[in-house]
Amino acid sequence: MKKLLTCVAAMSCLVALLSIAQARSAFDGSWDLVFVTQRGACDATYNFTVNITNGIVTHPNLVRFRGYVARSGAVRASVTVQDKFASGSGRLSGNSGRGRWSGHSGSARCSGYWAAQRD
Repeated sequence: MKKLLTCVAAMSCLVALLSIAQARSAFDGSWDLVFVTQRGACDATYNFTVNITNGIVTHPNLVRFRGYVARSGAVRASVTVQDKFASGSGRLSGNSGRGRWSGHSGSARCSGYWAAQRD
């Protein structure tokens, strides 16, 4: 009986470790982003680096940043810095990605595309 309990406990630990390993995203790591304005009076480009951990996109200095990368590579994110706001979507594949964004800087409405490159 003791061996059976030990075996069950060991299997439970293995299942838990496999679940944790699967939670990691294929896109985890540091990514350089460039946002290019195609319409509107916003700055021509914005450049910054984000980190992806378990599919969650974060930036250490931006006041409000929310983002998520699905296992398929589909991306959704939004960022607010002072009077500037942008939200967008797109896709990561391998070591790069691309998508569309829209938002505003003060009262100026803007939109364009974004591109990403893994560091």
